[in-house]
Amino acid sequence: MTAAGTKSADFVISRVFDAPRDLVWKAFSDPERMKAWWGPKGFTVIASKMDFRPGGTYHYGMKSPTGAPMWGKFRYREIVPPQRMVLINAFSDEAGGITRHPMAPTWPLEMLSTFTFDEEAGGRTKVTIRWSAYNATAEEQKTFDAGHEGMRGGWGGTMDQLATYLETAR
Repeated sequence: MTAAGTKSADFVISRVFDAPRDLVWKAFSDPERMKAWWGPKGFTVIASKMDFRPGGTYHYGMKSPTGAPMWGKFRYREIVPPQRMVLINAFSDEAGGITRHPMAPTWPLEMLSTFTFDEEAGGRTKVTIRWSAYNATAEEQKTFDAGHEGMRGGWGGTMDQLATYLETAR
């Protein structure tokens, strides 16, 4: 919610992958598979621990191209295999405690994320990610709203990595 009490626009991005929905779902629901592709281009996953159930978590660590570590955490709220998952995601520390964005101190502490997986013709799968600031202050919401173009680049790179992974995964 913004200071005026109205919700700003969610960030939404979609991509169609040349892979069956069950395989794409596995890429998001198996910690070893996530380790192979998750994160922005140039980042390497160094830790991947998942308790894939409503109320469970995914705690991961990544190494940036400069070698700096970055940690994140999902808290799963809803899982409907192989169609949809809803989670709260946040930056974290190595122990799993929620932290601020390492480069944007006014970024929302938590994000509500909805991932949908739709079957397309020819054995393809459309993944849609809907992101919104969760329990954000007016300042955090403003930062989120101003960051949509950067998010498009970051998520685009992550989806590129998923596409590359899916080319050889089975």
